Amino acid sequence: MTIAQWFLVVVVVVPLALVSLDRLRVDVAALTIAAALGVAQFLGLGVLGAADAPKDAIKAIGGLGQPVVLTLLSLFLITGSLEKSGVTRWVARALLRAGSASERRLIALLAATTAVLSLAMNNLAAGALVLPSALEIARRTGIKPSKLLIPVAYGSLLGGAATYFTTANLIVSDLLTTASPPQAPLHVLAFTPTGGLMALAGILFLALLGHRWLPDRDPAPEHMHGRITSSDLEDYYRLGERLWEVRVPAGSPLVGRRLAESEIAERFGLAVAGVRQGERTLFALSPDQVIRAEDELLIVGREERVRELAETGLQVGAEAAGLQVGEHGESFIEVMPSPRSHALGRTVRELDFWGQYHLRALALFRDGRSYRTDVGNFSFMLGDSLLLLGSRHSLARLRRNPDFLVLEPDSGDQPVQRVRATVTLGVLAAAITASILGMPVYLAMLAGAVVLMLSGMLEMEEAYRAVNWQAIMLIAGMYSVSVAMVQTGLAARVGAGVLALVTPLGPLGLAGGAYLLTALLTQVMGGQVAALVTGPITISAAISLGTNPQAIAVATAIGCSASFLTPIAHPVNILMIAPANYQFRDFFRLGWRLTLVCFVMLLVGMAVFWGL
Repeated sequence: MTIAQWFLVVVVVVPLALVSLDRLRVDVAALTIAAALGVAQFLGLGVLGAADAPKDAIKAIGGLGQPVVLTLLSLFLITGSLEKSGVTRWVARALLRAGSASERRLIALLAATTAVLSLAMNNLAAGALVLPSALEIARRTGIKPSKLLIPVAYGSLLGGAATYFTTANLIVSDLLTTASPPQAPLHVLAFTPTGGLMALAGILFLALLGHRWLPDRDPAPEHMHGRITSSDLEDYYRLGERLWEVRVPAGSPLVGRRLAESEIAERFGLAVAGVRQGERTLFALSPDQVIRAEDELLIVGREERVRELAETGLQVGAEAAGLQVGEHGESFIEVMPSPRSHALGRTVRELDFWGQYHLRALALFRDGRSYRTDVGNFSFMLGDSLLLLGSRHSLARLRRNPDFLVLEPDSGDQPVQRVRATVTLGVLAAAITASILGMPVYLAMLAGAVVLMLSGMLEMEEAYRAVNWQAIMLIAGMYSVSVAMVQTGLAARVGAGVLALVTPLGPLGLAGGAYLLTALLTQVMGGQVAALVTGPITISAAISLGTNPQAIAVATAIGCSASFLTPIAHPVNILMIAPANYQFRDFFRLGWRLTLVCFVMLLVGMAVFWGL
């Protein structure tokens, strides 16, 4: 081995070993590797380019501009819009009904769902779309995300092995036409029999035995999905005990007046939470909301105060105890004064949340008790929490105010926003269709994400929060390893050594060796690069041995989908690390067993469907 090859081995192995021992974050390890390779190239070692080309050091950060990074970035934004619209919650509820909260059934359903999606779209896209639903299922059932997210990733990889439209499969098919002598390319269904057999066996293995080797680990605090919902806040503040229906008759002096002019809060210490107008109920009311005849006001406060409203001509009805405001798509927000806040000592009315932010103060919690009447007269004290009702669109200015700590509830109880969901799904369908018709996946997804932001489906602050930056940095950092493996010749050296061992075993041995070789290199290079490195070697070996080159090409390409051993083997694995708090070794514990199952099924498929 050359000095450059030894240097590459050390630079990759040492940081990854520290990651496996939990001494180093995996994204920091990836950036460390990229920096080391860039410095070495600049000093003339020749790991990313020619030894006399210091400018090639820029390849160390070339991953930031790779299509997979742009694809992933765009998918984060699209799935953020899907979450916001409630689509992912709807999918989660559907899977829960089918899975009956059984861990094994849910593992099987999630893996099968991503496998089916990956038949028609990019593996990364399939995993990214199912990820939010899997997290919602974890929140609802109490099953740890670490039990569910590896099956999501592996399901997308298994599905990708059975379709022609995976990038590595397309690359290997094209390599057949450039072989010497040229060979016929693979047809669209060439991967389906063998890849489908592997996918079915893999999903069955995950469903029946996978739970044994999946970690049972709490997610990191920043990725906890056990936050309370708006409905939980309603119960915590006991809002239902003080919620009343009050009708505005046609002769009432309030008809035609704005809510801010009604003096319901000032005179009676009550708060208007919503207005029923016929079949619809409006919450998140503006101070300029005009009261109409026959409106039904939903008012929060003590019964004796509400009864006093009859003096103004209003008709007090029944207590609306069964009403859950959160189920109508509006959000409760908790606000607390920050230490040394200028709001301390000022009354809620003086702070004017309604006028400044269009957020209505309904209750205040102090010393273990909820106050729902005369809330505006309370002076803010450290430790108080105030329950506000309003649209999430009103939160941007409040978040920027350093006087308040804003606590948003989980959106798990929110209904599907049909217009937003329809637009988002339409944009996603258009992006997928465009990619199937030939537009690069990264460009189609990026265009879709931009459309969602321009249309207001996703605000820029929401977009930045939707991106998993750890995954972006990890993928970008590891790109330099792929370049160095090819540039130093280490990949070709490994490939030649493996094929020398398996070629004497005949056609089936060559197919198995091609699969294992590609799977091995994929763990550190990525499937697309591994296909370019091993494809010419294995196809040439098949031609020289008189073995069906199409069969060997299929085995080689499917090996690119066997990214089961390490979290850095495929971007879809990387995507799952942070939400589930996975460690490096978690993938290997289950991954080597799944790789073995797929290897056996590959040999069966090669013998049955290709006659090797």
